[in-house]
Amino acid sequence: MDESKPVWDMADLFPAPDEVRWRKQAEAALKGASFDRLISHSYDRLRIEPLYGLYRDETARPLRQHNGPWAALARLDHPNADQAHVQALRDLDGGAQGLQLVFADAPSAYGFGLSTQARDIAYVVEDVYLDKLPLLLDCGPHYAAVMDAVLAQLRARKLEPKDLSLDAGIDPFGPKATEGETITSADVDAAVNYGLTLLKAGMRGPLFAADGRVAHNAGASEAQELACAISAAVELLRALETKGVALADARALMSFRLSADADEFLSIAKMRALRLFWARIEHACGLQPQPLRLHCETSWRMMTRRDPWVNILRTTLATFSSGLGGADSICVLPFTQALGLPDDFARRLARNTQSILMMEAHLAHVEDPAAGAGGFERLTQDLCQAAWALFQTIEAQGGYSAALNHGAIKDIITPTAQARAKDIAHRRLTLTGTSDFPNIHEKAVDVLMPLPALQQPSSQALYAQRLAEPFEALRDQADDYAQQHQRAPQVFLANFGPVAAFTARTTFAKNFFEAGGIEAISSDGFTDIEALCHAARTTQADLICICSSDALYTSHASELVRGLGALPHRGLYIAGRITEQDKALMQAGVTDFIYGGCDSLAILKHALERITHA
Repeated sequence: MDESKPVWDMADLFPAPDEVRWRKQAEAALKGASFDRLISHSYDRLRIEPLYGLYRDETARPLRQHNGPWAALARLDHPNADQAHVQALRDLDGGAQGLQLVFADAPSAYGFGLSTQARDIAYVVEDVYLDKLPLLLDCGPHYAAVMDAVLAQLRARKLEPKDLSLDAGIDPFGPKATEGETITSADVDAAVNYGLTLLKAGMRGPLFAADGRVAHNAGASEAQELACAISAAVELLRALETKGVALADARALMSFRLSADADEFLSIAKMRALRLFWARIEHACGLQPQPLRLHCETSWRMMTRRDPWVNILRTTLATFSSGLGGADSICVLPFTQALGLPDDFARRLARNTQSILMMEAHLAHVEDPAAGAGGFERLTQDLCQAAWALFQTIEAQGGYSAALNHGAIKDIITPTAQARAKDIAHRRLTLTGTSDFPNIHEKAVDVLMPLPALQQPSSQALYAQRLAEPFEALRDQADDYAQQHQRAPQVFLANFGPVAAFTARTTFAKNFFEAGGIEAISSDGFTDIEALCHAARTTQADLICICSSDALYTSHASELVRGLGALPHRGLYIAGRITEQDKALMQAGVTDFIYGGCDSLAILKHALERITHA
């Protein structure tokens, strides 16, 4: 025994792991299935392996502009100035380190937004120490009115503009892109000229925002979001250079804004890739790369109205990713944001999400913790390459505004958005609480005011769409039916055979139908078809779904369909596939088959139409 080692050192008792051994065991576990089953792909078609080795030559990169924790910002978007003022003070007292002021008509307003009237802005920030905390503005098209009001406040308080830690967020692209309006050279010129006016007034910046959130909320992939943000920044750099601003000074006026969703691997890699991508732009400009300023907002498109409590988990993952990805500031959307204007409870949870991750999980204590990890390094490099190719495509169109005007950006994003929507419809991409594991009897949560109906912009607009909206529309339709008929639309789960034979498919069918708001009525199961038909006849169910095993389907499916198909109902379904009998069973009266990978959205939509139009 080696007495130089501690007695508790048992490393020698276990063989050193290696990829060859791991792969052999993985192939054994697959039982003859292709190893490619363990490989997935992102919506940028990036290959994601099940296992990566260390990248020993990679070292941690500086991420945040300044060492230490990020700035935890609280979102202010209440249209009433009095209420917004109270919320601002309450947020700052409750642990927020700064404020994100979201004004009406900004792309990130999501139905609400602060008033842009000077007197209202003055009241919102009254008693707020403007020179002591970070402020980030989402001004939308009203940047001049908002910033004029901010300057007036500084003069009234005898503060110098240079003392402000302010990200002004002037963006000539995003507001018009979300409305499908043409962006002219005069629009860009006006934004740059106003920014230079602020610079002369003593503002330090950053003054301009390259905002990837617009593309993200329209359905963009990670590489597409990066390419749009970088393209916007490059066009602003060119515009500033034509005004005589040196590129080294121009880049200091820029900030970036990205969305973070619940995919922590891709979100972290996206933020790391942004820095590498921007460094390449800086090199091309003859500049030595410097840390950029990045603000992250938790993704609007991932938020759901149904079972909104799951949004807390989603935003926690997004905040985790933003913190490890090196965001300089983060804003967490309250979990009820998709339902309406969040109340104090929802806002407190949003603040506490950051506080816990920062102060208790100590996420900000390590610089670039993903450095050297094979999966993150590979994804970072692959995202850079994919985004660079898209950036070149946008440049070939004449730059970001030209590509937006020509519809090229929309054409790039639309296939990705459609592919993701198809995966959600087929439940290959799941939305917990909405498309999967819905809570059909959930209780309503409180909001200060409901989300207003949003108008559909033009076909060329990059308008924000939440992923859950198609399933939520089905739930709304089912709720309307319930109000008219004093009960929800229902499906009777015709469980046949012993419990072990039907439990898996009964669970599947319950989740399947309730994702569309159709309440599942179950039973302990039947071994006698006549008794099963009698039970189905005594329910008020609008639909019937047969649930059993493949073996029992082979021997009893035809008889089950004949018996249950003779009952008064509006649809007969089978949970599972019976390939060799599908055609005959459909002819015998089966409406459809439900199984993993089927188009659940289309089937549920058709089912509700049968129920509501009967």
